[in-house]
Amino acid sequence: MFFYSVFPIMKKVIEMKDLRVVFMGTPDFAVPVLEKLILNTNVCLVVSQPDKEVGRHKILMPTPVKKKALEHNIKVFQPNKIRTDYEAICDAKPDIIITCAYGQIIPKVLLDLPRLGCINVHASLLPYLRGGAPLHHAIIDGYDKTGVTIMYMDEAMDTGDIISSVTYKIKDTDNVGSIHDILMEMGAKLLIETLPSIINGTNKRVKQDNLKATYAYNISRSDEHLDFTKEGITIDRKVRGLNPWPLANTCFDGEEVKIISGYFVKGKSVPNKINIVTKDNLGIGCSDGIYYVTAIKPSGKKTMDIKSYLNGVNKDKLLAKKIS
Repeated sequence: MFFYSVFPIMKKVIEMKDLRVVFMGTPDFAVPVLEKLILNTNVCLVVSQPDKEVGRHKILMPTPVKKKALEHNIKVFQPNKIRTDYEAICDAKPDIIITCAYGQIIPKVLLDLPRLGCINVHASLLPYLRGGAPLHHAIIDGYDKTGVTIMYMDEAMDTGDIISSVTYKIKDTDNVGSIHDILMEMGAKLLIETLPSIINGTNKRVKQDNLKATYAYNISRSDEHLDFTKEGITIDRKVRGLNPWPLANTCFDGEEVKIISGYFVKGKSVPNKINIVTKDNLGIGCSDGIYYVTAIKPSGKKTMDIKSYLNGVNKDKLLAKKIS
């Protein structure tokens, strides 16, 4: 009985290990997916965005995915434009192409290349939040749940058939950093659980309902600005949805400050104005109450808690400052 129960599992492991995978990804979110693939399949090539200059000294830094691939001596390909520079991927002769937060649109010639197709690990419950910033918009736009979807890729953005998904209920205390860390592990686990059915052809293929589709476009500079004429819940969601990157901002008499965290109390207030300044509290009025800032980053300075910030400013002058 022991040998009969083990043998099918061994067969599945061998099939997974023989799978030639080209993995395409760039940021930290994609690293756990790559790690799971390295453990369970034959990753023959990793494709990532070109290295970028970082910091004041413009030091050229590898992407997190490239760094992980090189740790395992896996060849890395970094085309500037995947639409025209893809021969290295064809030469790898993959059984399957798997992408996760790669950052470029995959051309049809690659979508048609592998025998098992191209699949994507997307950080939302499709068809909701298609696009490049689903983590941010899940919080900013007030979703009560999000998750990860494994899907077949097609030529449009995140419109392919759904294979599997997993759900996460968003907490009132979550920010984009916390759901990033949770979903990147959930996505890696879901992919490895889903791959056997893709290999043997028993996986589901569910068409997306395009009428329910919503979009999570990349965050622009203007999206980072807080409008304190709006409701407190909107302010709170934007602060959490932009923390820890790129961070929400406002201006005190024209000087930009980053709002790191805070909380909202419903009640009377004067919107778009600093309403409360004490040694411990900084409260900004919004349309239906006060948003209390708990951590802040003044221009050119490090992040600090609100008590430290208020300890170094003239409270009467701060109270008189205009919000813009």
